[in-house]
Amino acid sequence: MRRSRLAAIGLAAATFIGTAVSLVIGAPSATAALSNNWYAAAPYLMPVSNNPPDPITVMNATGLKAFQLAFILAPNGGGCSPTWDGTNAVSSDTTVANVISRIRGNGGDVSVSVGGYGGTKLGQTCGNVAATAAAYQQVITKYSLKAIDFDLEEPEYENTAAIANELGAAKTLQANNPGLFVSVTMPGTAAGTGWFGTQLLDQAKSIGFSPNNFSIMPFDGGFNGGSSQVSALEALHGLLMSHMGWDSATAYSHEGFSGMNGKSDASEMFYTADFQTVYDYATSHGLGRFTFWSVNRDRACVGTTDNGVCSNVPQNDWDFTKFSVRFAGATPPQTTPTVTTTPTTPGGGSCTAAEWDRTKVYVKDDVVKHNSHKFTAKWWTQGEEPGTTGEWGVWVDNGAC
Repeated sequence: MRRSRLAAIGLAAATFIGTAVSLVIGAPSATAALSNNWYAAAPYLMPVSNNPPDPITVMNATGLKAFQLAFILAPNGGGCSPTWDGTNAVSSDTTVANVISRIRGNGGDVSVSVGGYGGTKLGQTCGNVAATAAAYQQVITKYSLKAIDFDLEEPEYENTAAIANELGAAKTLQANNPGLFVSVTMPGTAAGTGWFGTQLLDQAKSIGFSPNNFSIMPFDGGFNGGSSQVSALEALHGLLMSHMGWDSATAYSHEGFSGMNGKSDASEMFYTADFQTVYDYATSHGLGRFTFWSVNRDRACVGTTDNGVCSNVPQNDWDFTKFSVRFAGATPPQTTPTVTTTPTTPGGGSCTAAEWDRTKVYVKDDVVKHNSHKFTAKWWTQGEEPGTTGEWGVWVDNGAC
């Protein structure tokens, strides 16, 4: 989860919190833990960066109950104290605490993710396992957490000592906070994960650490749709058996998917159909986690193509979030989309245009052939099938050939 995570940093927190909401001073009120399936399904949300949506709006529209808040880092200036995004100290935070209180007040809860792609990680600066664990315990205590995610990426991912600190801290937190849901997220490859990922698994095995799941991020690595992601997950399944010593069922139940909705940093495209493919695999094989980066991006691009704040694929708001709700075992609220109908102009003439291609980008006045009809694009589009009814209404049907 790379550069799109860092876009639009520093947006005012008020954008997220909304108006006429007072800040909560100190820790957010504790709430009863949700069932683990909600923490396993919680999608990532940056609460103060990347133009965050109002979580209550997302919850009410989708039925979602849990978010994965990102990211806890070491201070940008160095040190072993937890901060949000390297700048805002957890010890004095009221902004994220208020966000958490609002989510809990609406019947939900949060997990907090530590690490991510950018910035300096506490495993790199805290020096040893005990100090790293103590820093993360401050976060758990401050926000009364029932779940935490270790998102272990570059450059920490290649640092053996730092990874030992992170995994050792995760094991310590697991022991000191009974019932804590712990996920470990790492880069994915066609082989499941790379050399550093297998070293991470070996380190976990050597210290006797078993998180609730090891999740891979199968994107930014030459992936092409859901089928390639499923192949990577199946490869990870084999690695979990061989490196952790688990049988097949145990490996599946401790395996997770952490996808990227829409256009990835490497310009791979993942549509809702790709999420459906992976979702079907995850549920049929009993995987332990299904999440994605990120809710901030779970909306169509309007007036911007900033990959940190929108998906760059055709969608309705929160279409990808609804997969998380389904994975948690709930049914998303049904909504009736606004349908735009376009009158059909009879007499399309001969279809000399090229056949429509789902992967191709079309712009205004581009002409294609599809299902023996001729269509003209009204504006930029990609992946929206001509002749289907939808709220975008991008294609004008010029009639049968």
